[in-house]
Amino acid sequence: MEWRDTAFVLGSRRHGESGLIVELLTAEHGRHAGLVRGGQSPRRRALLQPGNRVAASWRGRLPEHLGMLECELIDAHAARFLDDGDRLAALAAASALLVAALPEREPHADIHASFSGLLEILDSPEEWPRAYVLWECGLLAALGFGLDLASCAVTGASDDLTHVSPRTGRAVSSAAAAPYRDKLLPLPEFLWRGAAVGPTDIAVGLALTEHFLLHNLLAPQGRGLPEARLRFAQRMRRPTASGMLDR
Repeated sequence: MEWRDTAFVLGSRRHGESGLIVELLTAEHGRHAGLVRGGQSPRRRALLQPGNRVAASWRGRLPEHLGMLECELIDAHAARFLDDGDRLAALAAASALLVAALPEREPHADIHASFSGLLEILDSPEEWPRAYVLWECGLLAALGFGLDLASCAVTGASDDLTHVSPRTGRAVSSAAAAPYRDKLLPLPEFLWRGAAVGPTDIAVGLALTEHFLLHNLLAPQGRGLPEARLRFAQRMRRPTASGMLDR
């Protein structure tokens, strides 16, 4: 069995003395792992950094086998963010989420395309924090757990939306939320009406998506939120984090 595909590196782990088991997000074969012989060499480790786009070839005796991977670098996305800890943390968080949330070897062309778009917008110093939160919302939607932020679940109103039901993922207006405010999740304005990003909005948006990622996608599989995603959220709670100023 053999295939060739374009892919993004999501992560890797050591295997034996010199090999790496590498996780890829491929265009046509979904999340797919394979063994890279000699992957622990400095040259290959640099190539196999999360976010890098590669031309991958996989072969195995049977489709269900781990198989062997060969990867050639196309774009070294990871190297662009080495001097920016926040953007590097965002890249690590997104990659780790895909490893944790996606079923193995199930094609998701839409998620492959959205991850590619996220990597491009990470180059924008002002727009990337907002884009990251929207990307997580898109990931939830692609996997069947999209948030419904178009109108209030109680009144049907499409303005003054301030909260989200933690059970249904539907928006709630300020008036309808008032009696239950302590049981609802805050909703930042930029997620429902394209408002400017305020000083705490990115952290609030990440807390919102975190709830649904954990309870709808990860916990049912017996998994917790990846450490990389937890560290990224912690960075975004800092007042000086990228994108945490009014635009």
